[in-house]
Amino acid sequence: MFERYEAGESAVLVHIDFADEDSREDLVELQLLVESAGARSVGVITGSRKSPDRKFFVGSGKAEELAALVAATDANVVIFNHALTPAQERNLEQVCQCRVLDRTTLILDIFAQRARTHEGKLQVELAQLRHMSTRLIRGWTHLERQKGGIGLRGPGETQLETDRRLLRGRIKNINRRLEKVDKQREQSRRARKRSDLATVSLVGYTNAGKSTLFNALTTSDVYAADQLFATLDPTLRKLDLEDGAVILADTVGFIRHLPHDLVAAFKATLQETRQADLLLHVVDCADENMGDNFDQVQSVLKEIEADEITQLVICNKIDLLEELEPKIDYDAENKPIRVWVSAQQGLGLELVSKAITELIGESVTELTLSIPAAAGHYLGQFYRLDAIQQKSYDDLGNCIISVRLSDANWRRLTKQSQGELETFVVETSDETA
Repeated sequence: MFERYEAGESAVLVHIDFADEDSREDLVELQLLVESAGARSVGVITGSRKSPDRKFFVGSGKAEELAALVAATDANVVIFNHALTPAQERNLEQVCQCRVLDRTTLILDIFAQRARTHEGKLQVELAQLRHMSTRLIRGWTHLERQKGGIGLRGPGETQLETDRRLLRGRIKNINRRLEKVDKQREQSRRARKRSDLATVSLVGYTNAGKSTLFNALTTSDVYAADQLFATLDPTLRKLDLEDGAVILADTVGFIRHLPHDLVAAFKATLQETRQADLLLHVVDCADENMGDNFDQVQSVLKEIEADEITQLVICNKIDLLEELEPKIDYDAENKPIRVWVSAQQGLGLELVSKAITELIGESVTELTLSIPAAAGHYLGQFYRLDAIQQKSYDDLGNCIISVRLSDANWRRLTKQSQGELETFVVETSDETA
């Protein structure tokens, strides 16, 4: 039987162009991902197809070409810039006689290398286990069923079933531990709400310069490097402004087709983004794919239900472009929408603080709602935001609450309720925060 090889440093990359825009990936980004994972590219196979081949993804002829390149370069791992099915991975490994990884597994491996905190390691392990659970059949095909005999007789459970059972147990254990972490984060968020400190969260495509900007604004020493996913674990620092202070949060970078297992595993971390009062969307304005990367981030923000939060776009790395000076762009209502800076060179940082001050000073909403008993689940959402100022009950058993929350959070809640919350409003007023 074919023995599976461990992933090594010499990799052959495979990139296929598809007619479908949603299935397209970027070859340069794959090369950066491989470099970030610590591997060395020794060859690239490219091609184009209308749709993936069911058996080899690339077709039988291209699979033979790939096997020949692997043999010629002594590569010990093949990395696809696409998502593969377990059967496709197994078939390709048999042809190439080496380990085959897809894009999702590569990203998970990078996350595993970068995780530093206990929470981060748990989140990455959870994502890996969920991904692995669909691929357990590989490597166990030689174990049909546990054999009988004295001391070996049992329920007749296959090795695959045993592994799946152990995997389910481990996933449950990690989920329980992450729930505790989530509760601790929730307590911290409530404490920050009670202190009246707004939260500003940095978001953006991976390697856009978020951590460099974070360090420059807060004079911190968070790890920052010119590589994908340099930051995994969220970091919070106090940022002093002219009229007060805010909490600035540095978060994990996004990437196109971010694996759903990662989004689910990093739920607690992404809460910092979902419950922020303002998002600083950092973009690399020197990247030729800036527009596409911007759209990918917006797509992920929508997936985690953070697309309703006010955004300030930070166009970073202007030092790499000619004739660009630090400046603030305003919209028709004279609100800041874009700031041009160079975090590494320290250009325009005071403009970022100025724009944050102007946006954080936007109006907040005060509401009085009459919530019937059947819709009592909405109370928990207001409690989590620490938005309830007063609470009482009327003669009909309706809960009368006075709430104070940011416009962004109110928009998000009404969107989640599909407009039902708005029918409970009995009084409203705007106030400057």
